[in-house]
Amino acid sequence: MKASSEDIGHLVLEVFRLNGRLLAAGDSVVGKLGLTSARWQILGAVMRHDRLHTVSELAREAGVTRQAVQRVTNALVQEGLLSKVENSKDKRAPLLDATALGREIYDKADKARREWLAGVAEGLSVEEVSQSIRLLLRIQRSLELSL
Repeated sequence: MKASSEDIGHLVLEVFRLNGRLLAAGDSVVGKLGLTSARWQILGAVMRHDRLHTVSELAREAGVTRQAVQRVTNALVQEGLLSKVENSKDKRAPLLDATALGREIYDKADKARREWLAGVAEGLSVEEVSQSIRLLLRIQRSLELSL
């Protein structure tokens, strides 16, 4: 049976609630390292890539505004966790790189993340998680096509 708009509306509401809980939990997990969920997300995005990215590229990947990412990256640069690198393709859009301190903090956050998520994973099967990921990706694609 095809899902109705009400079904999707209920799912969206639950995703919003989950997002709020994930942000609060993330703040708790990395708070002792001086990070928030937003700072952790951006630092992690910088660390996960093989090449350096601009604020705009990170914003597109995260699905948030450039201005929001700019505020967070400015704070991370000020705190010495990220550095700006000259961008030969666009002088107005520096590339972002993690500093040694940023890498150290990220490694600690990643260890805390693994421990936290091991508890979250209790009672969930690989198939449930995989199916959920596939569903969320399908909804993302549908949203991208509808906008």
